[in-house]
Amino acid sequence: MDALGNMTLFVEVATAGGFRAAAERLKIANSTLSRRIADLERELGLRLFNRTTRRVEMTEAGRLYFERCRRIIDEARLAHEELSSMVSQPSGLIRASVPVDFTLVYLGDILGDFLRLYPGIHLDLDVTPRQSDLISEPIDLTIRIGEPRDPQLIARKLVTFRAGLFAAPDYLAAHGAPQTPQELLRHNCLRVADSPWKLVNTRSAEEQTVAASGSFTANNIGLLCKMALQGTGVVLLAHEHVSEDLDAGRLVRLLPDWAPPDFSAYALTETRLLPAKVRVFIDFLIRNLKSRGEAGQGVGSG
Repeated sequence: MDALGNMTLFVEVATAGGFRAAAERLKIANSTLSRRIADLERELGLRLFNRTTRRVEMTEAGRLYFERCRRIIDEARLAHEELSSMVSQPSGLIRASVPVDFTLVYLGDILGDFLRLYPGIHLDLDVTPRQSDLISEPIDLTIRIGEPRDPQLIARKLVTFRAGLFAAPDYLAAHGAPQTPQELLRHNCLRVADSPWKLVNTRSAEEQTVAASGSFTANNIGLLCKMALQGTGVVLLAHEHVSEDLDAGRLVRLLPDWAPPDFSAYALTETRLLPAKVRVFIDFLIRNLKSRGEAGQGVGSG
């Protein structure tokens, strides 16, 4: 039996979520693929998939075998890649899950440069606020804002950001400008989620937590910015996101001695054993985003 070959086919079926999708991706007959997986199950003496007419699901043994096999296949693929021209000329498809606002504000200006630099690479971006699952979904990496929560994932910091509090002149004319963090309690605060705002004094390092509240929450930074521009309330945003509005006087910086703690964007992968195409993509992002973060600019959070 071609143990490594059948193992590779098993990983493809598990990743694709079924035999037909895997067969189409591999460009082999569905019957051939089914037979090869059956051979593997007989060799192991265990059933790897529960098959019905409507769906295919991994058994408990299949899930355990899948976790082991993915690493073995990755190592074998990387060993081959390191000896091929792909090291100097990376190629192939990169599937990545990226946040909406981060993509629009930061990546839109540099992705074209990346594709020109590496013409053999193709990008397939899932631009979404959803937290993608690197284990169960066929993606190579995900970019997320904030400290990584899953210790099983490998995180590489792309850039560190700074943010501030802002409001439109019309709003301030009607409601006044807060002079202390606690005065934000009397203001309409536009937020990403119903959670307190933590602020740090940039001179004394004093910290204050404000139970910010208001009439509007949204998981889209661009929409929050537009609401602030309409004079709806106070918003916590990144300097990069509002720099043009600040220069034009459409927004005003509030409480300049207070700011949210710095936060970072991370590239998350399931393993350190990355193919060349993914390595050069992450390295490219770090090089091109670093200067923007060092300038004290970033994407909003709150």
